[in-house]
Amino acid sequence: MENIIVRLATEKDIDRIAEMEQICFSDPWSREAVAEEFSGRNPSVYYAAEADGTVIGYAGVWLIPPEGYITNVAVHPDYRRLGIGSRIIEKLVADCEAKNCPDVTLEVRVSNAPAIGLYESFGFESVGVRKKYYSDGEDAMIMWRRQEDKE
Repeated sequence: MENIIVRLATEKDIDRIAEMEQICFSDPWSREAVAEEFSGRNPSVYYAAEADGTVIGYAGVWLIPPEGYITNVAVHPDYRRLGIGSRIIEKLVADCEAKNCPDVTLEVRVSNAPAIGLYESFGFESVGVRKKYYSDGEDAMIMWRRQEDKE
């Protein structure tokens, strides 16, 4: 797919990110929760994948050196399986490393095989499970990408 850029998300993207939360997740963040991520009160950085002026994917990470904590990753259903998630994660991981956060972690639904495969392709490894992590009772797989494992 052409004409896709991955850039830093801004406050102008809050409404679209909040809309995609509703579309992509069974337990979505509210618009207020998304807006809080852009308030400057926490160490978050968000990335947006944009096609022809429309945000079609995003990811957020909290930078807490030497670690990055990925909060959410989503690609609009109409744009999945086109490598957009990979482009977003590639940019996010590179920026984490550049900002002294070489070790990156996240939680993912144990049933979300496509996302698990994506993260594994970037060197993330399962290190445990958070039982009943999600509001519907599903477990979360805890994954880490540690710099020491990449050396």
